[in-house]
Amino acid sequence: MCLPDTVRLSTPAFSKSNALTASCYPDPIIPGLPDDVAKSCLALVPRAFFPTMGAVSKTWRSYIQSKEFLTVRKLAKVVEEWLYVLTLDTMGKGSHWDVLDCLGHRIWRLPPMPGADKAGFGVVVVNGKLLVMAGYLMVDGNRSSSAEVFQYDSCLNSWSKLASMNVARYDFACAEVDGLVYVAGGYGVEGDSLSSVEVYDPENNKWTLIESLRRPRWGCFACGFKGKLYVMGGRSSFTIGNSKCVDIYSPERHSWCEMKNGCVMVTAHAVLEKKLFCMEWKNQRKLTIFNPEDNSWKMVPVPLTGSSSIGFRFGILDGKLLLFSMEKVPGYRTLIYDPQAAPGSEWKTSDIKLPGLCLCSVTIRV
Repeated sequence: MCLPDTVRLSTPAFSKSNALTASCYPDPIIPGLPDDVAKSCLALVPRAFFPTMGAVSKTWRSYIQSKEFLTVRKLAKVVEEWLYVLTLDTMGKGSHWDVLDCLGHRIWRLPPMPGADKAGFGVVVVNGKLLVMAGYLMVDGNRSSSAEVFQYDSCLNSWSKLASMNVARYDFACAEVDGLVYVAGGYGVEGDSLSSVEVYDPENNKWTLIESLRRPRWGCFACGFKGKLYVMGGRSSFTIGNSKCVDIYSPERHSWCEMKNGCVMVTAHAVLEKKLFCMEWKNQRKLTIFNPEDNSWKMVPVPLTGSSSIGFRFGILDGKLLLFSMEKVPGYRTLIYDPQAAPGSEWKTSDIKLPGLCLCSVTIRV
């Protein structure tokens, strides 16, 4: 949501019943004010000013990096939604992250990510922070897989390095489930296909290997539904049909199970309204929608916009699915699919234009 023009302190988020516990900070957050009131005041500041707030003091910086800060903003109903898009520049020589607000207006460009440029990496959002994980870089004409993990703090507009994975990998599946980050499968150091799975705990900055997939899987993707990890798509052998199996991990039981009716060779995917939207390589003119409530799939035709061979990347903004073209197509306007619209009016076009070709995108709400 966009931040309202005015926000009153009388919002229920600041009632005594909703007051947060006493501060654990050694110094007052704002001298002269109780810390719970000071925290509420800081939470009302528009998101664009967070990096400046973080430079005021170590106490402010620590607070706006905390889960508590996110909780207070949610209670105050002032959460802002921004779209982070990794784009390839017009010359095709480099990539960078751009930030769009809830109206699709470009806000700023992220500072360059540390480390060497990679491909085949994974991207996940957890606790309002963007994690860019693993991938490969070219060394003497060969792919060299990485285990490095970098984090972008959307509140402070800065990058930092996190603990590396136990297994270097690329072209793997990754997703956030209940505040933890899972990675599964992919290719390893020698280009071998992997079945290993590991989980990252942001609280302890630690990766832990867990039970492996039932078979090696690469080029796959993952998503979380109702506290479970779903891994699908890609390939699990040189027979494409095997990848129709969906591997489902239950953190509660520490075990995997399998569902047969999956999707194959997915080129774009996104979770919206507790459903999975994806597009398969073999059919770029239809959205495939998965409902985890009954494990059902349905197909929705995509309107023709110029060439029928156009591929898409997905974005989510304001509860709608955005379809960005993967090619430079004169006159192309971004397609929008609204799952809440009346039948027959789900599709519209938008004036949102990216500064380059979309490689991937994520939505961060803070």
